Amino acid sequence: MALLIKNGEIVTADSRYVADIYVEDETITRIGKNLEVSPTTEVIDATGKHVYLPFMATFAKDTHETASIAALVGGTTTFIEMCCPSRLDDTLDGYFLWKERADGNSACDYTFHMSVTKFQEETASQLKEIVEDGINSFKIFLAYKNFFGIDDGETYETMKLAKELGVIVTAHCENAELVSRLQASLLAEGKIGPEWHEPSRPESVEAEGTNRFATFLENSGATGYVVHLSCQPALEIAVAAKSRGVKLFVESVLPHFLLDKTYAERAGLEGMKHVMSPPLRDKRNQAALWNGLAAGFIDTVGTDHCPFDTEQKLLGTDAFTTIPNGIPGIEERVNLLYTYGCKAGKIDIHRFVDSASTQAAKIFGLFPRKGTIAVGSDADLVVFDPNYRGVISAKTQHTNNDYNGFEGMPIEGRPSVVTVRGKVQVKDGAFVGERGRGRMIKRDPIHF
Repeated sequence: MALLIKNGEIVTADSRYVADIYVEDETITRIGKNLEVSPTTEVIDATGKHVYLPFMATFAKDTHETASIAALVGGTTTFIEMCCPSRLDDTLDGYFLWKERADGNSACDYTFHMSVTKFQEETASQLKEIVEDGINSFKIFLAYKNFFGIDDGETYETMKLAKELGVIVTAHCENAELVSRLQASLLAEGKIGPEWHEPSRPESVEAEGTNRFATFLENSGATGYVVHLSCQPALEIAVAAKSRGVKLFVESVLPHFLLDKTYAERAGLEGMKHVMSPPLRDKRNQAALWNGLAAGFIDTVGTDHCPFDTEQKLLGTDAFTTIPNGIPGIEERVNLLYTYGCKAGKIDIHRFVDSASTQAAKIFGLFPRKGTIAVGSDADLVVFDPNYRGVISAKTQHTNNDYNGFEGMPIEGRPSVVTVRGKVQVKDGAFVGERGRGRMIKRDPIHF
């Protein structure tokens, strides 16, 4: 069935106007006023609401079904999941396992970052096969020694291959050796609680990792993307690298904009709930992140969605090093960014759409199919009600988790209608659509 969204204010990264959007065969076919349509067309009146297209995320305890529904309810219409076999796993087997788990189980479209957790004799040929299957981004860890982390030699080989293939390399920027030594020292002193997580991987360690990543990019010619940057020192290094021509993009996530390290310093389980890496930082960093986002030094706002429930978090009762790292956020990202960024005057509505949607689509090879409202683009649309008022709560979330890291935070605005390729999937905070509608989106390499 065709779909008409009428009288909405269309907002993109660089324009804002009132018009109707007509959808046929899963794509936008017409944009204009007073469009003539057939009597059988489904009509949504978006008067007084914004229409835009958010994008992006990645995830843990959720199934593809529950996470994709949470994403859609929150206004995210496509996500990028991190496919992450460990050093002990076969790279190609890991990729096909992740792909199989997602197939037919997601309510929205998706794709993957392929993690490179080792670089051995067969790795290059395996990664080439994965790129030929439609993946154009790698993920590396400069942390998690002996599990996900790779050494400098493996980093160089990964970037050399990425440059050859036109693939972008995303990176978790810390220093695996320093973190390992600091953790051991703190535990030896009997410092086992969640409050010691941040001191074990301080800002200087993240800054060093960001600098090392930029240096490898600079000397390999590859293109890079820093994931979940958390602090001013790391941002300053990333900006300096950009200014001297390093092909580098920067992402931050909502916990680092809105929460600080005192959340993880709470006693027991309450502190464990807020353990993530890089850690929540001193509050003074938040102004630098907001300013960096407004100025475009931070390109995108993601989630690093990692829902571990309270039972899982309690695995770290005897040592902060065994607390599963992560905070859920795929459902809250858009509403929190709009409320505390756009409505608070820290960013304008175009930077909101750009950082939540358009830049990610451009960087990861999905634009203009995704990330904008234009004739020929997929009809993944969010009709956003700026007059809605609510409160973030685990009691009402769709994420498969028994707590919410943003519990009790007020929000202004939420999606009232969300479509995936022209089919209505969400209405007024409830999932009403087709659970298996999502498809894997194949992406061509663009970063040669």
